[in-house]
Amino acid sequence: MPKKKSTVLYLSKILYEKTDEEHGISRKEIEDIMQSEYGITFDRRTFYDDIELLTDYGMDIIKYKDGRDYKYQLISREFELAELKVLVDSIQASRFITRKKSEELIKKIEGLTSIYCAGQLDRQIYVADKIKAANEMILINIDQIHLAINQDKKITYKYFDWNSDKKKVFRHENKTYKVSPWAMIWDSQNYYLIAFDEDAGKLKHYRVDKMLNLEICDETRAGEQEFSDFNVAEYSEKLFAMFDGTEEKVTLQADESMVSILFDRFGMNIPIKKLGDGRIETTVDVLISDHFITWVLALGNGVKITAPDNVVDRVKTLLTERTKLYTN
Repeated sequence: MPKKKSTVLYLSKILYEKTDEEHGISRKEIEDIMQSEYGITFDRRTFYDDIELLTDYGMDIIKYKDGRDYKYQLISREFELAELKVLVDSIQASRFITRKKSEELIKKIEGLTSIYCAGQLDRQIYVADKIKAANEMILINIDQIHLAINQDKKITYKYFDWNSDKKKVFRHENKTYKVSPWAMIWDSQNYYLIAFDEDAGKLKHYRVDKMLNLEICDETRAGEQEFSDFNVAEYSEKLFAMFDGTEEKVTLQADESMVSILFDRFGMNIPIKKLGDGRIETTVDVLISDHFITWVLALGNGVKITAPDNVVDRVKTLLTERTKLYTN
């Protein structure tokens, strides 16, 4: 026989999971769930007292007639379904959260609503098709950075890029970076750290999901004056831009040194063909616009659009127009 348990706690759980504004549950159904799922012998004599106790506690429970029976339902809760959908959408859109962690977080969010509403959240999950970060330490990094900022301390870490074999390559021959963190930016679906680099004597930005072995130092932060004169919003606006247009399958040829940039923009599932002499080729689905073309041109001679012909022609036209603009 199971140990005697407090039925009011399980009654609360059942109402929270099995009911909502459109779904109720009868006392008999509650009795069956208590027995089958929790091994509790339901005490009908205390049922109405338990309902009253939960109502006094603040649960918005109503009773209504359904045929010859009465049903009970929890009609409001801390988060509305629309609010949970916003949270799910934000997690899906966040490249800095890994696929595994996204699925874990969304599953927890589903637990904040009924099984019926959780089904609607399930239908919104498209994590598998999203470009997601590969660094499982990302949330720990974010927490450590905020802690360092609150404690007025510097941080150390190693910073990496991806090569054409999709392996991590640490920058500057495995250098350990030491910077003073001042702010975080969530932009273009990624988290960025704004930090003061004493060696360079200026503020720089770093992708948080590309940091490994992050630790908080005992040293007090530097760069307070530089950050007081710094406008984070304006800096973010200058660095990052969105672009749209007609979707095309575009072939790019690039120096292998540019692979990490291509992975950042298009995800690590893009095909990589090695052409030799330090060059690679990839094909990506993009929305063609002047913004996209200028993004490629801004990469200099390291990246070139080679197909399709209509996109190559558009690049030539854009260059001709821009040349005329600056020669008149």
